[in-house]
Formats: sequence, structure tokens, C-alpha cells
Amino acid sequence: MYFGQHSMTRLLVGIGILLIIAGLAWPYISKIGLFHLPGDIVIRKPNFSFYFPITTSIILSLLLTLLFWLINKIK
Repeated sequence: MYFGQHSMTRLLVGIGILLIIAGLAWPYISKIGLFHLPGDIVIRKPNFSFYFPITTSIILSLLLTLLFWLINKIK
């Protein structure tokens, strides 16, 4: 698939705008508790902390897949 100069520019600007919005909304998103779901792996020991958000990753992957599928259907 070939992206022309115009469409690539629009894609990069769109991703940049989404990142800015996510950055501005981060304090509110973190209060929801989205990143501490049951199934996320958390290991805490003295001088060591490990967090692997497996459940959160699966849910975000499903939501993004649905979003991109809907965008593709609209086009």
C-alpha cells in the first residue's frame, strides 16, 4: 500500500494530535484505575517492582481493533 505525501502528513498530524490529547487527559485517565485491572501482573519486592498489564493490553488491543475496523468500514 502506497501512501502519498498528503495522506502521510495527515496521518502523522493525526497521531500527534491524539498523543497531545492523551497527554493532557492522562491525570484523569490514571484516576479511573484502568491500568490496575484483575489479571495484570504485579510483583513487588524490596528495591524491585515489576508491572505487566496483560489484561489492560488485551482490552486496549480489542478496542483499537474495533476502532480501526469501524474506520475501515466507513471508508
